Amino acid sequence: MNYFFAALGLVLTGGVAALIFHRQFLFAKGFSLLLTVAGCALGLASLALPSDGPAADWSLTWLQIFPLSCSVDSLSAFFLVPIFLICPLAAVYNIGYQDDAGASLKTMVGVFFLNLLLVAMALVVVAGNLLTLLLAWEVMSLSSFFLVLYDFKKETTRKAAYLYLVFSQAGVLLISAAFAIIFGSTGSFLFAGAATLPADIKLLVFFLACAGFGSKAGVFPLHIWLPHAHPAAPSHISAVLSGVMIKMGIYGIVRTYLLLGSQDPLIGQAVLVLGMASGVLGVLYALGKHDIKRLLAYHSVENIGIIMIGLGLGMLGATLGNPVMAGFGFAGGLLHVFNHSIFKSLLFMGAGAVVKATGLLHVDDLGGLIKQMPVTGRSFIAGSVSISGLPPGNGFISEFLIYFAAFHGLSETGANLILVMLAIISLAVIGGLAAACFTKVVGIVFLGEPRHEELRSVGEAGSWMSLPMLLLASFCLVIGVFPEPFINAVFRTVAQMVPALTVDHVLVATVGTNLAWASRLLLLMVLLIMAVRKAFSLRKEVARGPTWGCGFTRPTVRMQYSGTSYALSIVSFYRPFARIRTIWSGIDTIFPKQAAYASRVDDIAEIALHRFLVSPVAFVLGKLRWIQHGHIQLYIGYIIGTIAVLLLIFFL
Repeated sequence: MNYFFAALGLVLTGGVAALIFHRQFLFAKGFSLLLTVAGCALGLASLALPSDGPAADWSLTWLQIFPLSCSVDSLSAFFLVPIFLICPLAAVYNIGYQDDAGASLKTMVGVFFLNLLLVAMALVVVAGNLLTLLLAWEVMSLSSFFLVLYDFKKETTRKAAYLYLVFSQAGVLLISAAFAIIFGSTGSFLFAGAATLPADIKLLVFFLACAGFGSKAGVFPLHIWLPHAHPAAPSHISAVLSGVMIKMGIYGIVRTYLLLGSQDPLIGQAVLVLGMASGVLGVLYALGKHDIKRLLAYHSVENIGIIMIGLGLGMLGATLGNPVMAGFGFAGGLLHVFNHSIFKSLLFMGAGAVVKATGLLHVDDLGGLIKQMPVTGRSFIAGSVSISGLPPGNGFISEFLIYFAAFHGLSETGANLILVMLAIISLAVIGGLAAACFTKVVGIVFLGEPRHEELRSVGEAGSWMSLPMLLLASFCLVIGVFPEPFINAVFRTVAQMVPALTVDHVLVATVGTNLAWASRLLLLMVLLIMAVRKAFSLRKEVARGPTWGCGFTRPTVRMQYSGTSYALSIVSFYRPFARIRTIWSGIDTIFPKQAAYASRVDDIAEIALHRFLVSPVAFVLGKLRWIQHGHIQLYIGYIIGTIAVLLLIFFL
């Protein structure tokens, strides 16, 4: 633990140094980056998965009342890896992304809160008791709030940040309620006390904690803050929030499940249903969005759904005594946590490079960027292949493990069989819609012709931004082509996480080898086709001409597919889960004027929130507006009256 805390100390010092030396902009950026990267490297080096039990423990009594403790076990170590891997890459990316010396203080405040967020996330996953976890969780929530609020002068940013704060604090209240039940029943903040609770209390604690942690993870329908906060934050912050921070919610759900040790199948069934709803609806809404960062934010909801499907299968398999279903479900879910941290961070960084170069977010305003931004374009394509679950990307590996778990659950009966079948169908739907969505994004943003002349003069992102994208794209390919060590590592984590679970190591090795060869053969086939094509075209003159104009003699870039025209027919199939609003001026004369058409896909959870919660509360508060009249004497009277009522209740 000494090395671990030294690593966090370096990271925190880097954030403080950024504030102190903000006037020396280049020095502050460089010195902070050096300390952050060194701290994360030391943090990674300090991780050694324990054979059994905690690797190390640390404890103290805060204010001589509150016990705080930290410990690292296999699950903690697994979640620490993406924290110490993605955050320094985001810090490197930020060197080139936020390069305005005129906003040095604002930039360095962002660096400080990013480093504070890193430290808080690390403390969340090593928390050794309920109180430590709750305190670290609150620091994580508040630091991420200030990061979302970075561009505070924009009204949309302020609204997004406040919405995030509301959901964060509501989640904290639910988590606190769950922990209060444990403390009230056991009289201790120790994790171990949760296992002694009665069965019905365990269910209550789990569902309270699942709602609280699920709000941070972006589980449907508690995801509403996510598509607002991610686009509002700077792109490297979005990469950390989506790639790492929302996984803290997944960690909380898994940790609560393990601590309770409940064998009730309702837990696995509920997690599975939440995963299916999040996955299918998340990718559906992503397909209907055309703001590139909002689209990626909804894909975070989708991938949280995939993770929850894997974990739900694992929990259900453990309850039903199906070791293959349980082992591969847990392994697939955890491996997807790691894989998603890589390809989603890559995609947000790619989106940030596009926004910085063009100043545009709407996909229909872009086009042809791969010619001007080849590194960004090819890296984004690598991330798109991975997030779509296609070989040889890393997403294919983790999703295959979840599929494998689901197919081994077809031996169950009754409601469990129906849920497993729905899980398989949901995974197939998610994969198809994800491929369609990223075909839209890559095809419209990077292929075709620029829709504005200004786009022909944009340039590639600088080296500071390109390097992290290239590294993350390489990770996607390496894990997809050489998955065996990563599969073995995650199964070791599962074996230590659930000691009662028997893992068939021969089966694991066989599946890993077959997956590796499948990815390698596909990659080899693609490279061979490209080589043959290149060979046949070496001695031929390659002519270039305009894109086929569909019979028009003067085609323009406006004739290209738009995001709406590409996605609308697919999204329409899934009504009423996606409400589509269209604006169409119509053509009602022989010589019509310029026509206008627009469409918008609304989130049913957000509609329900406004209709059944926000509007009624706003109505009631509006009726109580008379209380706020501006007379300070009456305000003092309110305070005195409140104190009197509280004292009366206390003494009675």
